Amino acid sequence: MSARAEASRLPTTVEVAGATEGGRARARFSPFLIFVVGVGALAGFLYGYDTGIISGALLAIRDEFGLDHRMQEMTAAAILVGAIGGSLAGGWLTERVGRRRTLTVLATVYVVGALASSLAPSAGLLIAARIVLGLAVGASSQAVPVYLAELAPANRRGRCVTMFNVAIGLGILSANLVASEFREMLSWRWMIGAAILPAAILCACTFVLPESPRWLVGRDRSDAARRDLARVRPPGTDLDRELGEIERVVEVEKSAPVKGWRGLAQGWVRPAVLAALGIAAFTQLTGIEMMIYYAPTLLTGVGVDHATALRSTLWLGLVYAVMTAIGLAIVDRVGRRNLSLFMLPGAALSLFLLGGLLTFGLAGGDRSWPILACLLAFMFFNAGGIQVVGWLSGSEMYPLSVRAAGTSAQATMVWGSNLVVTASALTLVDALGTGGVMLLYGALNVAAFLFVLRFVPETAGRSLEAIEGALRDGTFRP
Repeated sequence: MSARAEASRLPTTVEVAGATEGGRARARFSPFLIFVVGVGALAGFLYGYDTGIISGALLAIRDEFGLDHRMQEMTAAAILVGAIGGSLAGGWLTERVGRRRTLTVLATVYVVGALASSLAPSAGLLIAARIVLGLAVGASSQAVPVYLAELAPANRRGRCVTMFNVAIGLGILSANLVASEFREMLSWRWMIGAAILPAAILCACTFVLPESPRWLVGRDRSDAARRDLARVRPPGTDLDRELGEIERVVEVEKSAPVKGWRGLAQGWVRPAVLAALGIAAFTQLTGIEMMIYYAPTLLTGVGVDHATALRSTLWLGLVYAVMTAIGLAIVDRVGRRNLSLFMLPGAALSLFLLGGLLTFGLAGGDRSWPILACLLAFMFFNAGGIQVVGWLSGSEMYPLSVRAAGTSAQATMVWGSNLVVTASALTLVDALGTGGVMLLYGALNVAAFLFVLRFVPETAGRSLEAIEGALRDGTFRP
């Protein structure tokens, strides 16, 4: 059967997302689904805290171990090296043992990695421990959005998955709060070790989570899929209809001649791969991680005092958290594409202005407020736009037969881009100056806008099955 003929068997309209009476029942949140989303958010919190705490801890680590700028980059980037490995392994693990058990494994690694990092007696062992911690960060960035997307009703999928992004922001904010307000009370070891408690709670919670119905149906366990689906749907939901849609897609996918990583190269899948991987790259290349990891270092380099530099990261974290929360509230109504296109120009303009101020020496030292204002404006537009849709788009664009491989590729692209930014940031500043680097990132925000405009279609309000149908019949385009 041809791809176009098979597409006719799949839902291709927004009706399956909740336009009917039964759909409205599915669109409501059940109490247990709220708990599931909360557990996924806890994984996002750990992602944000473990990556963000290095910003405030790095100055103390530098002083204790006598690190030069290259070793500082290696210490900050170590978690990203592990994240690349974790994102690659995450797809294989979610397919082999299931989404829920994968969350249990990564929660355990979160505990071990945070403990080892906090006890590291040397810079080399700290780097090694943070690589281990990065395995959990990378795997959670792949597994959690997929898990939440596959459990959520179509009309609320954006909110459910974006809670992961909001929690990342809360984790970064918490890390900045600890670093700026408790730096006199806590050593960097306690700052990093504080993540052990939420990681242990996450591990305990995973044992009561449901499995993804889509994963269960793919293993011919429809009865178990019905039971777990019923746990996350309110009374009165038409489970037969929703399971029927899943089973039709699974039937088509089982007969697919190419699956997994090789399946990503198929012509009909390629538009999703291009759109999702492009968004993944631009979430990092537009400069967000530069600000999260190195804001205190950059600010002290242009004459801002140590305390003000650390406190500025707290404000950056607060803006990140608030804007991702606002994005959570509006992303299903405004749409993924529209939100990105509206916010990216503001992010670019903020960086161009900041680059100009620094290049021409118009701010710095005692005149630091224009620098801080530009940084906060950039965070407002970037965190409220492309950061909101980054993980969400990857979790919903890939067809079921290649979803694990696709989301692994998605997470790997995020962490690979992040690694490039983090490992080169201070070197670029040394070569181009802080102002020149900001101008470079401003140009990358312009490139991100043009990419979304040309290659990224809207997916809001469409079920995963309808998106797959659009890919198969060639209508997945802006």
